[in-house]
Amino acid sequence: MPASRRSSAPPVPTRDHTRAAVTLTLGAAVALAGPAPDRRAPERAAASPLSGTWVLVAADRIGADGARRRDYGERPHGRLMVDTSGRYAVTILSDDRPRIAAGDKARGTPAEYAATVVGTSAHYGTLAVDSARGTLRFRIERSVFRNWEGTEQLREYRLDGDLLTYRVPAAASGDGSVAISTWRRTR
Repeated sequence: MPASRRSSAPPVPTRDHTRAAVTLTLGAAVALAGPAPDRRAPERAAASPLSGTWVLVAADRIGADGARRRDYGERPHGRLMVDTSGRYAVTILSDDRPRIAAGDKARGTPAEYAATVVGTSAHYGTLAVDSARGTLRFRIERSVFRNWEGTEQLREYRLDGDLLTYRVPAAASGDGSVAISTWRRTR
């Protein structure tokens, strides 16, 4: 056909063109996806005995004088979540934390900010359980108390069924007191 009579419209695909395009597309997708996954069950370490969601029952502190006191008020709230590989996130909140009177957390008073910070504990990272020694090793990645970031804390613990109690060492508090947290696993 002479050049002057050629149509500028694209050619209409035929059934063979469509089949070839689908075959090429599927072939590229298979090549990019890599080999088929191994469907056998993977071998992995035993799940953490603490895996699950825990609700705070008590948050107390034993002072250097030996007296036991409530650390986050009479009705503390908290969650501890541990996945099967030992990654954790924990939050403890005092029920006594004030509401910011201005209604905007960027416009609180120094007293409101101080009470909020002191009434909050939250951090996450990895948690290793040594049941033979009765210890938990918290490797803290991030924390609202930035001084704890990148640290490891060894804590004595006791696990009675779905009741977990651990002690935060005096060195972590900085004032010679020992915090004791008690949690109940949810089912």
